[in-house]
Amino acid sequence: MRELLNIFKALSEETRLRILKLLEHGELCVCDIVAALDMVQPKVSFHLNALKEAGLLQDRKQGRWTHYRIDDTDFFRRFLLLSVLERIPEEGIAGDRKRLEQFLHGKPSRDNVVALPDKKRCAGRCT
Repeated sequence: MRELLNIFKALSEETRLRILKLLEHGELCVCDIVAALDMVQPKVSFHLNALKEAGLLQDRKQGRWTHYRIDDTDFFRRFLLLSVLERIPEEGIAGDRKRLEQFLHGKPSRDNVVALPDKKRCAGRCT
């Protein structure tokens, strides 16, 4: 019973529904979600944690960045999310999607990332 209460409590907040709608197309970094929602990072992280605690999201660390995606490993949660997400009108989050698109467009491509020299070899004095 407690598990169900946590799931429905997580789904009862508009910001969390906006986050889920953004994540329905794939994984995003916390900074991407912050930009899309136009909110401060601690507030977004609070909502992400609530969704994760309810078993609706999975996260992974990549360096200092945390990436989130919808957890589709549980059959009940997967179908519940599908039902919820299809009922959220696209125009309801059009602003979020536009901000996300603009932010991602301005983000440097991974193809342009230059590998850093081994700092141990150069004692941190590499240029």
